[in-house]
Amino acid sequence: MAHDAIDLSGRHFLKELDFGAAEFRSLIDLAARLKAAKRAGTEVPRLRGRNIALIFEKTSTRTRAAFE
Repeated sequence: MAHDAIDLSGRHFLKELDFGAAEFRSLIDLAARLKAAKRAGTEVPRLRGRNIALIFEKTSTRTRAAFE
């Protein structure tokens, strides 16, 4: 895994096509490192004090079934 930092500040991840191959690979590598740190118990709370929004474009069958 490469540890090359790519500056993504101010960018939004709405679709894969918004990123080049190197940027996308960097995101995958970062995710793998974060997951490994969590498993090892060495994770750092990087998102403390930040707001995160998730956008789901398709309806969830599980959620819909729970309310029917």
